[in-house]
Amino acid sequence: MTYCVAMRLKTGLVFLSDSRTNAGVDHVSTFRKMSVFENSGDRLLVMMTAGNLSISQSIKQIISEHVNPDGKTIWNAESMFEAAQIVGAAIRSVYERDASALQNFGIDFNVGVIFGGQIKGERCRLFQIYSAGNFIEAHDENPYFQIGESKYGKPIIDRVLAGSEITLDQAAKCALISMDSTLRSNLSVGLPLDLLVYESEQLALTRFVTIDSKNEYFKSISSGWSSRLREVFDEIEDPVWYTTATIAELALAPLKPDLRQALVSMPKAGFRDKTMAALQTLAQSEATAQK
Repeated sequence: MTYCVAMRLKTGLVFLSDSRTNAGVDHVSTFRKMSVFENSGDRLLVMMTAGNLSISQSIKQIISEHVNPDGKTIWNAESMFEAAQIVGAAIRSVYERDASALQNFGIDFNVGVIFGGQIKGERCRLFQIYSAGNFIEAHDENPYFQIGESKYGKPIIDRVLAGSEITLDQAAKCALISMDSTLRSNLSVGLPLDLLVYESEQLALTRFVTIDSKNEYFKSISSGWSSRLREVFDEIEDPVWYTTATIAELALAPLKPDLRQALVSMPKAGFRDKTMAALQTLAQSEATAQK
């Protein structure tokens, strides 16, 4: 399995992916999930994939070679939307070729794609493309996408991105914390990681790093986040458990003083039944008095 996350900010894009494809007891394998298509000064496009590795590799190969009937390729598409359509068409092409054969062996056609970047003349854009080749685009209300094992790293992103604009470096830090949370909870996600930070209008790859177990910054994030979480956890008050008598005192506070005193003085055993009987007696007494 895998975990990939991408964020779209006003100032650019952040992409992060792991590289684990198999985590059996005696078989751990890694393959890069991030592909970069760069024509410096004209476009920088990034694709991350999750799901069946053979499908993902076939899609990448077709994208690199694909030419539409009208001559359009990922290298000369005039917009990111048009480029996303080319990726979607590549997914459908692989489906038409391989889905039936895979089904005969009980294998589902399973692939998820995050695709984003910038083409000269338009803003940065980010898409999530599904197994059918259809896609959605990130917007201000939902500025990030995840594929693969997304549930472990989602809460921190939701909290950090909610309601305020952050810098690219802060977004990269958030993505790395999200990845660390996933690594701690799921063995099917693993190092090394690929991190790409793209600043709007650069139209070139300027910030890219592969992070392994020896990376000091990632180690500091992992240990620092764990220790700070523990500190905050310890600072939060423990739950307070009230005794039956205390609960009764709180529940009876609005009652008349004489009835409240009578109820509180009752023994704990059979308290609920006697309380209900007393309340019913009070209701009957008040109803009689009103008559």
